[in-house]
Amino acid sequence: MADNNSGAPQPYAPAATGTVVVYRGATLFDGTGDPVRPGTSIVTDGARISAVGPDAEIAAALPAGAEVVDLDGALVVPGLVDSHQHIATPPDRPLAEAVLRRLVYSGVTAMRDMADDVRQVGDIARATLVGEIPGPDVRYASLMAGPGFFDDPRTHQVTQGETPGEVPWMQAVTADTDLPLAVALARGTHAAAIKVYADLEAPLVAAITAEAHRQGIAVWAHATVFPASPGEVVDAGVDSVSHVTLLGFEGCEEALKSYKNKPKVDHARFAGGDDAGVAALFARMKARGTVLDATAGMWASDELAGETPEDAEKARANTELAAVLTAQAFRAGVDLSTGTDYETDPKDPFPALFDEMAFLVRRCGVPAAQVLRSATLVGARAAGIEDVAGTVAAGKLANFAVFARSPLDDIDNLRTVTLTVKRGHRYERAAFDAAREENR
Repeated sequence: MADNNSGAPQPYAPAATGTVVVYRGATLFDGTGDPVRPGTSIVTDGARISAVGPDAEIAAALPAGAEVVDLDGALVVPGLVDSHQHIATPPDRPLAEAVLRRLVYSGVTAMRDMADDVRQVGDIARATLVGEIPGPDVRYASLMAGPGFFDDPRTHQVTQGETPGEVPWMQAVTADTDLPLAVALARGTHAAAIKVYADLEAPLVAAITAEAHRQGIAVWAHATVFPASPGEVVDAGVDSVSHVTLLGFEGCEEALKSYKNKPKVDHARFAGGDDAGVAALFARMKARGTVLDATAGMWASDELAGETPEDAEKARANTELAAVLTAQAFRAGVDLSTGTDYETDPKDPFPALFDEMAFLVRRCGVPAAQVLRSATLVGARAAGIEDVAGTVAAGKLANFAVFARSPLDDIDNLRTVTLTVKRGHRYERAAFDAAREENR
């Protein structure tokens, strides 16, 4: 039998236990909601944080042989989380690796992959976890939907060689489905969650959710599942809902029939930011702790602008709807996560996540500190890793990002990221920028 330590090189492996590093002189936004702390040291031992405290206190108990990194007052935040990505529809390994590389060198230490070809995603998740390639930790979903959804061309892209709806990561579900078996098959892909997508009645959404939770796996759902309404999806007990514009179907006068035959949303109904129907829904989401993966800025992106005047008008209207509904959700106390559902051009130096965070600040009126909370603590909660990530604290993973100028002062200062630490491994932004210049 081969030695357990043999195999592919792991140049980005998590730091080994016993490798102690002190990051001194940080201005720390720790993600807990506490005030920013200047003059703070973070001690990492291997892949974990072993201590966080005032510089003088940490210096007095500095372990022998510890490496010291002076941050000179730079802002440190917990590792960022993109809560809505797709990296394998269709599978394209070089492109996926380029996206992941850019993410981790931009301060992103975890992401949710919201249903792709998990044959590739599972290997990518392993490769970033052990350090074969640079990238955030990847938490991914296996999808369930009604049989009518599986003529969607995307389902064929992610099941090449197999039959859409008949594989563990893309299952067609009906009232006659053996749900304990279906959930077990989904779990067998090593998925972190089941994504409930489309063409399911409310009782079936509730049954899937109950069985998934019984088996210890989360449920990430579209905010409207058609014919299940947003309210029915939330009341089913799902852990998060995606796409704030889909909340416009709450209280829709026209019946919700199927994913392919959606009624028109009355955008004017929500323009005042005080619609009573979604207000009641937001109150239930807050009480349940349902995370809203808003993907609010996606319609404002160049990638979704389309090519015709009709496309442009659709994007403009959805952008306005997303801004108004996200702002109302925030005012109602709903926890927002920062998902994107697209990526910027590969030539762009920074990921779409930065644009989503700026949209939340500028178009939705969410204070920068709350947006950072959404991108860290709430993102970790959405991904199911809050026990090990989302805050900078002793015992948590050594995942954090360093910025030369504070995004709390100007959200565009996200682009001043200088260092990402992920599981104790350092990713110097200067190295990424130098490699980009060489490849031009």
